[in-house]
Amino acid sequence: MSKKKKGKHSFWKRIRFNYRVSIINENTLQEIWKIRASIFSGAILFITIASLLVTFTAFFIIVTPIRYYLPGYLDSEVRETALRSNIVADSLERRMNSYDIYASNVRMILDGTMKADSVKTVTDSLNLSADDPALQKSDVEQDFVQQYGENEKYNLSVLPTANTSSEAFIFFAPLSGAIIEKFNPKIDHYGIALQANAGKTISAVMEGTIIYEGYELNVGNIIQIQHKNGFLSIYKHCGMLQKKIGDSVKTGEAIATLGTKDDKSDKLYFELWYNGVAVNPETYITF
Repeated sequence: MSKKKKGKHSFWKRIRFNYRVSIINENTLQEIWKIRASIFSGAILFITIASLLVTFTAFFIIVTPIRYYLPGYLDSEVRETALRSNIVADSLERRMNSYDIYASNVRMILDGTMKADSVKTVTDSLNLSADDPALQKSDVEQDFVQQYGENEKYNLSVLPTANTSSEAFIFFAPLSGAIIEKFNPKIDHYGIALQANAGKTISAVMEGTIIYEGYELNVGNIIQIQHKNGFLSIYKHCGMLQKKIGDSVKTGEAIATLGTKDDKSDKLYFELWYNGVAVNPETYITF
């Protein structure tokens, strides 16, 4: 134990022992310069000088443009500037191409070398007949017309009114779908609910004028049509509205589309009112 303590004390003595370094004139033996320092103080001095040197070098690299010459050290501002310049150059190139095409078209128009881009000229279009090939329907159009006619031929209904005279009114079904909720004024249900696939067209039941269109929190998009002879039709839970207030609509004309299940508009809530009183739509319309 004494040997360990003695060795420990001797180590601290050695690193703290002061050494003297001097410079002597060889001719006169006069001491010109001297320094006294221990190993411990010398190590502290070396670490301090090395830290100051590293700090100064890092500061010099950060604040001066020399950092741009170091590999892998590219300023983000330079990258952003280069990207913006590339985008601007690309947009200018596209614009120049558009101007070149426009100038070329104007030049051909002035020279009279522009080719007509229609099948027939304006003068020839005045002599078109019903048998002209340009007016004939394609097979896809004929199939669509036939299918639409088959689906809609039973939508018109002529039923006598229950609360009026023997006069009859022609109504058009607003939507082709299944009735999932019936008319029941006792529970404040003044209309019917029709379930159908999203994207289907909602049609006006009779000709009239749009008197209201907008959005309500509980029923979503809503549109109201004032008809002749005191009838008012209301369409709730609509998707995209295609008419605005003041527009005149005809019987069967599209006024909106049915929404998607994401906005809970996969059903149409339809009400029919006569002189301020709610009536059962099934009395007037065949669904």
